[in-house]
Amino acid sequence: MEARASYTSRVIVDTTHFQLMVKRLAHQLAEEFNDFQDTCIIGLQPRGVKLAEYLVTILRQELNIQHLKVGKLDITFYRDDFRRREKPLEAYVTDIDFLVENKNVVLVDDVLYTGRTVQAGLTALNHYGRPASVELLTLIDRRFNRHLPIESTFTGIKIDALDDEYVYVEWSDDMTANQVTLFNSKETFKEHIAQQNA
Repeated sequence: MEARASYTSRVIVDTTHFQLMVKRLAHQLAEEFNDFQDTCIIGLQPRGVKLAEYLVTILRQELNIQHLKVGKLDITFYRDDFRRREKPLEAYVTDIDFLVENKNVVLVDDVLYTGRTVQAGLTALNHYGRPASVELLTLIDRRFNRHLPIESTFTGIKIDALDDEYVYVEWSDDMTANQVTLFNSKETFKEHIAQQNA
């Protein structure tokens, strides 16, 4: 326990492994859903959208799967804690221009932690029809921190992290310098971001 707390931050997935991981996930989707005729990809705002867009780029450019239905889903007001926040929450854009009725839905998020974000996503998804199935894809699975019985079907990597630790998926604009960093606390992460923006 003391050894885990002795660091400030450390990179747990570097750029090379990040790219390999996302490509592997894209290939798994192609293997499972073939031409995606009855399947759609929906990213949870905000950070699941970045991962979904990256996956779609690989599916189109490298695997030549062109006819993809892709959406963005905001779950701000479906969270079970949104009324308990001290500050007003900032909502993001929902952009789903298709029905999910009888479709296979791949719900995408960057980190699976307590499962509450995914639960909110499932609730919000009901407004767009009744899917044939919903499967979850996550880049990072914090497997020992779950509050709800939710698991991802497609997973980049599973990590063991203490409750106080914070997992940060860092996205670069051109997708060439992405990485995942583990901070010893959320406060340390906030200090890191403040220094970057200073």
